[in-house]
Amino acid sequence: MTPGARVAAAIEVLDQVLAGANAEQCLTSWARGHRFAGSKDRAAIRDHVFGALRALRSFAALGGGMTGRAVMIGAERAGGRDPSALFSGEGYAPATLTDEERACQSPVLSRGEALDMPDWLLPELERALGADLEAICTALRPRAPVFLRANLARTTREEARQVLAREGIVATPHPLARTALQVTEGERKVATSRAYVDGLVELQDAASQAILDGLEIRPGMRVLDYCAGGGGKSLALAALGAEVTAHDIDPGRMRDLPTRARRAGVRIAQSRDPAAEAPYDLVLLDAPCSSSGAWRRSPQGKWQLTQARLDEVCAIQAGILGETSGLVARDGVLAYATCSLLNRENGDQVSRFLARHRGWTTTGETRLTPLDGADGFYFAALTRE
Repeated sequence: MTPGARVAAAIEVLDQVLAGANAEQCLTSWARGHRFAGSKDRAAIRDHVFGALRALRSFAALGGGMTGRAVMIGAERAGGRDPSALFSGEGYAPATLTDEERACQSPVLSRGEALDMPDWLLPELERALGADLEAICTALRPRAPVFLRANLARTTREEARQVLAREGIVATPHPLARTALQVTEGERKVATSRAYVDGLVELQDAASQAILDGLEIRPGMRVLDYCAGGGGKSLALAALGAEVTAHDIDPGRMRDLPTRARRAGVRIAQSRDPAAEAPYDLVLLDAPCSSSGAWRRSPQGKWQLTQARLDEVCAIQAGILGETSGLVARDGVLAYATCSLLNRENGDQVSRFLARHRGWTTTGETRLTPLDGADGFYFAALTRE
């Protein structure tokens, strides 16, 4: 496919996404309906679509409207390129620019457009991020780095790095966590690499790994991963010698966990009723949240979040904090975490918990943003006094 044809395909997908469809599903459907497109074509189209979603408002403003075509015109202008080169009408390229599209050269962007954030969310972000707001919004525009976790049950970080290097995958140690490797070359080779297939590494953001570093896991420690999802943190905890029980309100999210655990060489129990096996030395609550710290990875979530949904998520977090506190051993730890940047979901949520549950205190707190080099993450360790 020509560069223009790739842009035309991205426009087609973006129009579906802007109408409310899921971006990943749209890309999959497009690929199935266009078998002639090679892997490089599909990767380029994917990059166009997700790049546009990360900077949707500014691109739309630069292109003159909230359509797939306008957004891709804006993407070219944002990159300092004349969109006429790709919008040529030749072959399968998009049609040439209209006079109106040519006239939209240097629009004055509103603050929300310039920061690529919903207007209603700006006060929450300003309260949480202060002077770092603009820098963090800028950091959320490019594609997220690819991070791997060295599986300490099978290898060391340096040995994993060397195995990856033999397959043309360049990874460097990241300072946020002792197991973290940032892939700088060969990202698309990781999933089929020997290191991944043999369980030496797992895909996991460095901020998520850093949170686990702060938990002081001891071999034999009884740990409950209450909102386990796909089980990435369960695998990391088990690799440190913990006896891990994974739970999720939707057990289907954990369907791949047994296979992943075998590959990693660890054992993880799954429970639909973790209260029956309480108490635990550590309960990890990686709570449902806005995912605002990870919007580089899932940018569509930024535009789907509403005030009502944020209120709902905060209520869910408060409810789960209350439920899980009863599962912690007398001298145990309740570890509350989110991949959110918002105070409402983080420090404020913990303060509300402490006000409602006398006898609990905070013994540790960590806040990371994309300026630290990985996703935004919040962590608080809670113990009984």
